Amino acid sequence: MRNITLLILLTTLAACQTTQPPTPPPTTTTHAAPAPTKILNGVDILQRDNFRLLENQRVAIVTNHTGLTRDGQHIVDLLHHAPNVNLVKIFSPEHGLYGKLDEKVGHSVHPEYDLKVYSLYGETRKPTPDMLEDIDTIVFDIQDIGTRFYTYISTMGLCMEAASEHNLRIVVLDRPNPINGIDVAGPIADEKHFGFTAYGPIPLRHGMTVGELAHLFNTEYDINANLTVVPVEGWSREQFFDHTGLLWTNPSPNMRNLTQAILYPGIGLLESGKQISVGRGTDQPFEVFGAPFINPQQLTAALNNRNIPGLSFIPIRFTPTVRHYKDQDCGGVYIMITDRHALEPISAGLTIAWTIEHLYPDAYDLDSVARMIQDDDAMNALKSATDPTTIPNIWQAELNTFKQTRLHHLIY
Repeated sequence: MRNITLLILLTTLAACQTTQPPTPPPTTTTHAAPAPTKILNGVDILQRDNFRLLENQRVAIVTNHTGLTRDGQHIVDLLHHAPNVNLVKIFSPEHGLYGKLDEKVGHSVHPEYDLKVYSLYGETRKPTPDMLEDIDTIVFDIQDIGTRFYTYISTMGLCMEAASEHNLRIVVLDRPNPINGIDVAGPIADEKHFGFTAYGPIPLRHGMTVGELAHLFNTEYDINANLTVVPVEGWSREQFFDHTGLLWTNPSPNMRNLTQAILYPGIGLLESGKQISVGRGTDQPFEVFGAPFINPQQLTAALNNRNIPGLSFIPIRFTPTVRHYKDQDCGGVYIMITDRHALEPISAGLTIAWTIEHLYPDAYDLDSVARMIQDDDAMNALKSATDPTTIPNIWQAELNTFKQTRLHHLIY
């Protein structure tokens, strides 16, 4: 195994920044955080150190619109203008370099710097040998949201594989996990389900940063790349994104605020079978869900009667403009987070799916969530449950094993 370099930096505490409020506004219980000095992302540390880590290197950057410094400068601009760095090409993940596309993405050219932008969400999802010619180092800098099936971490893993196979160095510029780095939950993906929405045997909510995941991937999955992680400075694991003071940038077109990111590990499960709209094509994706066959008052009453910790529900009607039930009137539910510290999004999402199936068995099939659960035992438990609150028991032993493995790769 090649050396894995971790640049371990000092940690500080963080403060509050308010994210864009949804409509209607949720009543969210938060805990005050002490005022921070300053939280810096890995890119800020790289800039502060005058890019010495990349000095005289031919660099390819894997990034998108989230690759920003604390004060809003983009990493492509920084590397292009750094006198001691030779930026030669760019790789973009799902949604493209500017984070606006919800489809396969083609190759392009950077409009200002005339650099080739290779898409890793088109004909290939892993850099090809031709794409890797004439570079020494791959740099990865993308904001993740802490959920297994959010594909940016798979793009990172595939780039690490490519770096190892072609004897290149890979540098991961770390960023905070916006839904905190403590909570770890959900089933572990089965090997037969590994792929772009499950890069390896990790739970739905992994509670790790991209830098920590890179270390885990490299060691536990025998990638053995020449890896350097540039950690965040000043972040502590219990902090959500609104305690960081960092600028929120929508990491994908339908991930528009922290509330949606917190709900996503659970509500994202509902859309995989195309039977439920989760509000794509509305102003509040992942804060609403529904379908033409749903009676909103009936479902809302059933969910509120279940007393799901940290959530309350309001009946609504909405019309998506894209994806599932495009331009169709849907009965549905608006989700209010009443206490994000009590909320267990995955358990909540499975309870919601279970409730929909029991109210509308002729219109909704629980198998629709299997593609995102990616664990056959958990899926069988969901289908056979008489009480959805017992479902998480099925994966606790495997989850505890993962937590022990995870401890070896935590930086903060």
